[in-house]
Amino acid sequence: MATLVDTFSQCVAAAAGLGTASFALVDATKALGGGISNSGFSRIEQVVTLFFSHEEQNDKTSPLGLSQLLLTLKANWLNGTDLGGQKAIAKSLLKLRLNAATARQYATATNVDSESLTHIAGKIVRGVPLNLPESDAWARFDLILTAVLDQGYERADQIYRNSAKGLSVIVAVALAIIGSYSLYGSFDHLAPAVLIGLAATPVAPIAKDLASALAAGVRAAETFRK
Repeated sequence: MATLVDTFSQCVAAAAGLGTASFALVDATKALGGGISNSGFSRIEQVVTLFFSHEEQNDKTSPLGLSQLLLTLKANWLNGTDLGGQKAIAKSLLKLRLNAATARQYATATNVDSESLTHIAGKIVRGVPLNLPESDAWARFDLILTAVLDQGYERADQIYRNSAKGLSVIVAVALAIIGSYSLYGSFDHLAPAVLIGLAATPVAPIAKDLASALAAGVRAAETFRK
């Protein structure tokens, strides 16, 4: 029993090492223009673009123009800034460029009353205090803006994580096949190599605990037998 469990523990540890190596290689692609980190950002870009009219999208001169804003957001995305922090930065930048001229597009993106938001934006720019109804309308806009950005960032994060895992599986399978061929000099053991590669990625984060638990179980069983 001990031999069987020890062998299984070694297989788990080997799969863990393969999974860790595949994750490391995928992570290394970030040195090539961001690599895998670029995955998902298109969702953020889609959401942010909603707040820019067609004319504003073509403006390359404004420091708060679409191109400059996306560069800032992408820098945070590639750098792996905390997701909550990224949402806060995006929200702050979008609210910073809200004025009477851009309010109509913002109203369309958040489905709020255009005239009301234009009036509120004008007062905010001039530093005029909002009355109670205007404060309520502004709070509603703020909540919708938060929800829109949250949807974009959460979907982007999901795409990134799935892409990273998917690519890690491909790399793990490739490494397993290469290792099998190096060991046996043929592809006769291709099927087991593919299975180990497929198992490697999900096993990697839990392998240490699993192997430790199995070893502890064996020791407990041997003690009981004595």
